[in-house]
Amino acid sequence: MSSSHPAVVLDLSANGVGIIHALSRKGIDVYAFDTEGPYSKGKSRLALCGICPSPLNQEAELLSFLKGIAMDLDKKPVLYAGADDYVVFISKYRNELSQYYLFLYPDHSLIMDLLDKKKTYELAMKYNIPTAKTFFVENEEQLDEAITQLEFPCILKPVFGHEFRKHVNKKAIHIQDAIQLKKNYPIYREFGDLIIQEIIPGDNQCFYKVAAFFGEDMELLALFTLQKNHQFPSQFGTGAHIVSKRIPDLVDVGVPLLKELTLKGVGMIEYKKDPRDGQYKLIEINPRFWLSHSLTGHSGVDFAHQYYLYLTGQRPSPKLQQISGVHWIYLVRYFLTYLEKRKNGEMSLKDFFYGLKGKKVFALLAFDDPMPFIRSTMSHLRNTWKRKRRSD
Repeated sequence: MSSSHPAVVLDLSANGVGIIHALSRKGIDVYAFDTEGPYSKGKSRLALCGICPSPLNQEAELLSFLKGIAMDLDKKPVLYAGADDYVVFISKYRNELSQYYLFLYPDHSLIMDLLDKKKTYELAMKYNIPTAKTFFVENEEQLDEAITQLEFPCILKPVFGHEFRKHVNKKAIHIQDAIQLKKNYPIYREFGDLIIQEIIPGDNQCFYKVAAFFGEDMELLALFTLQKNHQFPSQFGTGAHIVSKRIPDLVDVGVPLLKELTLKGVGMIEYKKDPRDGQYKLIEINPRFWLSHSLTGHSGVDFAHQYYLYLTGQRPSPKLQQISGVHWIYLVRYFLTYLEKRKNGEMSLKDFFYGLKGKKVFALLAFDDPMPFIRSTMSHLRNTWKRKRRSD
């Protein structure tokens, strides 16, 4: 198989590093960029890395930057995005960028709907997809009305998560009672629109994902399902310890939805299985590579490489059968989750070490590329120490 086309990756978080590792180890030249900030140090040695303009407030500069990168290369590069901001940018300027890069996205309107929690909820209602009870509040009167119908505790979630996390690094805010809700809602509302949602019961292992890669004509080229074991923060966070697991019921639920939405390219749906009724309830849909996608390559599917082969015209055979039981571990987050759960009596040291057994892939730990792991570990530990000092 040919690897003559280079790849350009926008994102140097663990998501982007996973793409770098998947491609560079197959002999593909990779160029990776991110904005100046937490990822400007500890760059991957498996790619030519650098700083790029921001997709949020330097659109013209980023467009010019990407054109310049592509013009210096012999062949059209495959363009990857590991974060929502870059996805929106690429989609918005797809007509211009497609002259220089190879990529595949669904319609721009669908991307924007999927990044909008309110629109995603409306899609769930349209297609009769079970989801958490949700309230949209725009004023104090609506907030009071929602309180009469809510069961506490509940959660506040940003409508546009990628925008909200620029100000508040949380996926959701846990609300214990009506008093806390009335106090906290106006505080967090300053950073963007919010929804109020019931908490679906169940621990981290009730979270599942189904991911698919559809070609231009919606032919299914890759399929993968997984289950969370742990996330960080443990209550409302992102994956820390994941296991590959074929879940036929989830495939039957998720794949038709992605096809109905015409979500070409890479898409992922997260569900939480409600122990009260056994239903998979929609959490979110992402039109991009997700944090733990590097698990797919070690489970026989390899989304990043399949995407590359398709876009470079190499007609890859569909990869629809995965190896189950492979673990993906974001080591520093797994350790911090252990410390958090140990306090609550939910996890022992024995449990922690047991989770390191068996076939596994680490999110960042790699002997041929040590700096992203060192950077991430130091950053997580430093931020945890700062939070602890503020709370003391």
